[in-house]
Amino acid sequence: MRRPDIRADYAAAGFGRALPWGRRPALLLVDFAAAYFVPDSPLYAGVEAARAAAARLRAACRAAGIPRLFTRVEYVPGDPARSGGLFYRKVAALSCFNAGNPLGDFTPELAPDADEPVIVKQYPSAFFRTDLAQRLEDLGVDTLLITGLSTSGCVRASAVDALCHGFVPVVVRDAVGDRDERVHEANLFDLEAKTADVADLARVLAYVEGIAAERTAAAKT
Repeated sequence: MRRPDIRADYAAAGFGRALPWGRRPALLLVDFAAAYFVPDSPLYAGVEAARAAAARLRAACRAAGIPRLFTRVEYVPGDPARSGGLFYRKVAALSCFNAGNPLGDFTPELAPDADEPVIVKQYPSAFFRTDLAQRLEDLGVDTLLITGLSTSGCVRASAVDALCHGFVPVVVRDAVGDRDERVHEANLFDLEAKTADVADLARVLAYVEGIAAERTAAAKT
């Protein structure tokens, strides 16, 4: 039996409709930790290109006056509120993010500045048991541009929760990554079908530049 074209099959069933990108976006940079970039780390993923793309988008968002928020993971073994619970028990490599381990730190290529909040989390979603949703609501955000690591883990979980909280999730294809390209592509496909818009960097940069132009024009009137 000939297998149907998977994209056509999903589209015919009603998956993957585009979401309405708003005019009040924020940029979320998920877990750009050294653990994903140091070759002898158990979490090394070879995703330097994703970091470079995220850095380009961050610079564009800064120029446009769009808020940028970072996340990082930190565990304190023995502290129930900050230990990661079953998630920490499931993935032994998460010990890279124990408090004081330099693998949990940001790399110089993409580290937050003083005006860029850092959300500390213990679970995959940037929203779970954090104040991220409240911060975005306070900023009047309607659309969340999502970059980071990894596509199948914390990026995916954060995109799902963004949708559930009422923020349009836009996953930036070039600026997310995973340790296996097959896993990366499968998760992007499923996100686009059910949860988020997935857009390449060029499209998102054009969107950001359009917002910057609108704000400049408004300031002159």
